[in-house]
Amino acid sequence: MPSLGKLVWDTHRGLALAMAALRVARGFIPILTFWIGKLIIDAVLEARAGRGDFGDVWRYLAMELGVVVVGEVLARASSLVESLLGDLFSNRMSVRLMQHAATLDLAQFEDPGFYDHLERARRQTVGRISLLTQLLAIGQDFITLLTIGAALVAYNPLLLLLLAAAIVPSFLGETHFASLGYSLLFRWTPERRQLDYIRYVGASDATAKEVQMFGLASWLSDRYRTLAQKFYEENRQLSIRRGIVSALLSILGTIGYYAAYVIIVLRAVRGEITIGDLTFLAASFARGRDVIQAVLLAASAVYEQALFLRDLFVFFDMKPTIVSAPAAPPVPRQVQQGFVFDNVAFRYPGSERWAVRGLNFTLNRGERLALVGENGAGKTTITKLIARLYDPTDGRILLDGRDLREYDLASVRHAIGVIFQDFVRYDLRFDENIGVGEIESVRGGLEAAEVPESIRLAADKSLASSLLPRFEKGFKQMLGRRFDEGVNLSGGEWQKIALARAYMRDAQVLILDEPTAALDARAEYEVFLRFSELVAGRMAVLISHRFSTVRMADRIIVLSNGAVEDEGTHTELVERGGLYEELFSMQAAGYK
Repeated sequence: MPSLGKLVWDTHRGLALAMAALRVARGFIPILTFWIGKLIIDAVLEARAGRGDFGDVWRYLAMELGVVVVGEVLARASSLVESLLGDLFSNRMSVRLMQHAATLDLAQFEDPGFYDHLERARRQTVGRISLLTQLLAIGQDFITLLTIGAALVAYNPLLLLLLAAAIVPSFLGETHFASLGYSLLFRWTPERRQLDYIRYVGASDATAKEVQMFGLASWLSDRYRTLAQKFYEENRQLSIRRGIVSALLSILGTIGYYAAYVIIVLRAVRGEITIGDLTFLAASFARGRDVIQAVLLAASAVYEQALFLRDLFVFFDMKPTIVSAPAAPPVPRQVQQGFVFDNVAFRYPGSERWAVRGLNFTLNRGERLALVGENGAGKTTITKLIARLYDPTDGRILLDGRDLREYDLASVRHAIGVIFQDFVRYDLRFDENIGVGEIESVRGGLEAAEVPESIRLAADKSLASSLLPRFEKGFKQMLGRRFDEGVNLSGGEWQKIALARAYMRDAQVLILDEPTAALDARAEYEVFLRFSELVAGRMAVLISHRFSTVRMADRIIVLSNGAVEDEGTHTELVERGGLYEELFSMQAAGYK
């Protein structure tokens, strides 16, 4: 809770202070209202008996009206302040979650346990200001309870004891079941993610074709229904137990209330207190009972929500392992030698299988290197190691004679441009989809009416500009089907946009994983006519199953089972035979 309070305070100190002040002020309204109500009744009785003036009644009535109006104004102001602060806090937490997630290792994102943490944390970014609001409401009610309690003790201390004895059992019961409820949701986090995924697959534009063609709707809905029913059954049992226990404990509260009410009435009958006192005590006791119950139930809810809130801070406490060393130097502006893989081995976390092992090869300055091999040979893993998305399990990667881990991480990532085979198709505008390749240089220009020149040039070089005649809004056209007026594209058209991202970045190393896999023959030919311009003077790593792409490389490395089997030019590898010649001949035979 102190951590939450600090986050809210840092979000907007003025609103946070106003929220607390308003709650404190509202805490005194009930006792003032009840006390003035007592004065009104006593004044009326005194006036009717001829011992007082009706003018006092009207004055007290005006005072009560003023207190009620002030209370309403404070309540509306409090609601407004908490709403504004809640929006700011939710926005800040969502931004912080995204920023923190971006610092974590790629390996963490590939761990199902991490996704459980991420899912629980994501659910806490919205609405958690209500937890602090509840805490302040408890503070407000506590102030009200102190004022009412002081009045009850002054008349009869037994009244306050009856209140506490009646309500405390309910608090203990609610707290116990709050813990059980949290434990249930914690255990079911993986299954709830499955439910979300099944619901997405069953009702998404990305999966609609196969769901309909393969007739998956019934299977998916049955699977969802079965899993959801299991959760319902377990939650139902807990809810029934909670309802029964809560009902029994609430009866204790009711008995305590009426026991105290009997005491008040007996004192009034005996003439020990006035009718105004009777009204004041009855109202105060009833409000005191409600306030104590509200405080204890709110405390139970705060306890429950604090358990969930802990998941958010657990996520924020996660630290990446791939970080920059202290005072790490940046990557040289002009790489002089290139990369050296020195007995590099790597296996993914949680896997017993080596993705690559015993890798020894170089990527020289200005060289175009192609990686060839069957699926699972380790080609994409090598590109992730070069980009330092992972660090080697064994061995080292040198850049200009220095271990890649010694360089500043941000400068390593900036020096490398990567287009992965599974590149992201952003549901953003056309210019934004290209601009993400070098977002820092164009983010201001994306909001302007004039499209940045670098985006235009990148679109021309990658042939993505050939799509513009289809777009009513030109570079400002929304892509994808998620938002209004979005235009859907084919795989090849999306790949041209992905290539444009590579042209955006002035990187020293370009990594292209299947850059033309979705292009037709004519588009592929046109792309490679311009491709030499993109890689001129730079290091390039090409991964492709098309030997028409591979042949343009200066050197080809053949991978098998995560190890280097052979390397050389296309001609040399074909002449030597082996795996490369076998794969090349198989593909060539398909064109005969």
